[in-house]
Amino acid sequence: MPETLLFLRQLITRPRQVSAIAPSSRGLARAMAKGLGHGRVVEFGPGTGRLTEGILAAGVRQEDLTLFEMNPEFVDHLRLRWPGANVVLGGAETAAAHVAPGVSAVISGLPLLSMPVAVRKAIVGAAFAVLAPGGRYIQFTYGPNPPLPATEMAELGLTVERGEKIWLNLPPATVYRFRKA
Repeated sequence: MPETLLFLRQLITRPRQVSAIAPSSRGLARAMAKGLGHGRVVEFGPGTGRLTEGILAAGVRQEDLTLFEMNPEFVDHLRLRWPGANVVLGGAETAAAHVAPGVSAVISGLPLLSMPVAVRKAIVGAAFAVLAPGGRYIQFTYGPNPPLPATEMAELGLTVERGEKIWLNLPPATVYRFRKA
């Protein structure tokens, strides 16, 4: 099934799970993957795989990529498209049970700000549980502020760097890179 049709069908049948009005743009995918190079990478919420394309284009090998997706149809699509990647049908908060520590980056397309605080903290905590020292958690958001409130960043001991604003994404999105302080 074509990627756009798959996305639209899932948007109609599972709007809360998809939580986007369109797949991420290629420009957003490039911005999220900027500077990745080589090393193991984890992606949270790949959907149809637009950000995954950017990760692979940045030089990450399929064998070094683990994707966490909760939608079974997206999982089937991802497994067919990238058979060398490890695609996990499950939530991002379970990353530490599936991935050994030492990952260079975690890239997330999840709608953190629309999630309950406990879920958001579990997801970000799981990301930092698998990241290597100095590893980055890369997240985008559609809003004007970082995708984690300042109080949560302080509680988790994180610093944030604001990246590019991608105007040609629907809606426009801003990339943020988090690290342990």
